[in-house]
Amino acid sequence: MPNLIRIAAITGRVDPGSPAGCRKYLTEEIKKAGAHSPDVILLPSDILLPPSAQSLRRQGFMLDLCRQDAVEGFFAQEKPEYVFLAAAKVGGIVANQTSLADFMYDNMILEMNVIHSAWKNGCRKLEFLGSSCIYPRMAPQPMKESCLLTSELEKTNEAYALAKISGLKYCEFLNRQYGTDYISVMPTNLYGPNDNYHPTYSHVLPALIRRFHEAKEQGLPYVTCWGDGSPLREFLYVDDLANLCVFLMNHYSGNETVNAGTGKELTIRELTELVAKVTGYNGEIRWDTTKPNGTPRKLLDVSKSAALGWTYQTELGDGIRLAYEDFLHNPMRAER
Repeated sequence: MPNLIRIAAITGRVDPGSPAGCRKYLTEEIKKAGAHSPDVILLPSDILLPPSAQSLRRQGFMLDLCRQDAVEGFFAQEKPEYVFLAAAKVGGIVANQTSLADFMYDNMILEMNVIHSAWKNGCRKLEFLGSSCIYPRMAPQPMKESCLLTSELEKTNEAYALAKISGLKYCEFLNRQYGTDYISVMPTNLYGPNDNYHPTYSHVLPALIRRFHEAKEQGLPYVTCWGDGSPLREFLYVDDLANLCVFLMNHYSGNETVNAGTGKELTIRELTELVAKVTGYNGEIRWDTTKPNGTPRKLLDVSKSAALGWTYQTELGDGIRLAYEDFLHNPMRAER
């Protein structure tokens, strides 16, 4: 990216469980580019920039991304040259199952508004952040980018997945029809500081952090977790995703998405044991097998990003310790 450019980091709420959660770290990574420092960062949300990024000249915007007129007005006025689209409506299994229509509508409308307005106003490059849930429920593991739309999706997050697939495909179709340079990245499960720790609607890792911390504080003899603990999952620290996003903006063009992950997996049972250890909980872990497991296995093939020259930096144990410290001490802790 050349000097003195206008960059829009289009984000939603703060939790790293969604791609929107990388917004603080995305800002820091853009600043780390040094000679590529942007002229202005446009952040349409309630961002609190870290001290290391305060030297950025910036403007803040509060936008309802589901309102087409608001989004079109923003792009017509500011005309950002590069756009990171990380906004999304997200949640765990319960949220996805109880708000199917909301998840599909909100995600489809906001991404179409942003991508279309970017194209109409001459955006030079856009990066769309999706989710690994776009891949089929029984996709061959680890999942390559090429397995998209090869078989049935996981039903527990089908609405969200379909919306994200639509955004990815819209970027591809603009490239093919109009010669744009719009790319997409599909992160695995994200976690880190400023996460959403809601007891019902959060993702698995922040939910476990809160559950085990409260069990320790209350002296509970056991903690009950959903399912049987057998599903395999992969987790990526939010700093690492932000670093990859900037890396891809500089080094990748193409219609096929790029997976964002570590290439390492563990069972949910192993994850709960790790979180219990980090939080200092010593009681029993029980399993409620009447609750759904979700997709049996979700491991991304990260050979494409590795071939481009990128790899993750934060190991899971270290990342969970950082996330737990944030849970304990961050006054802005999200519990939505």
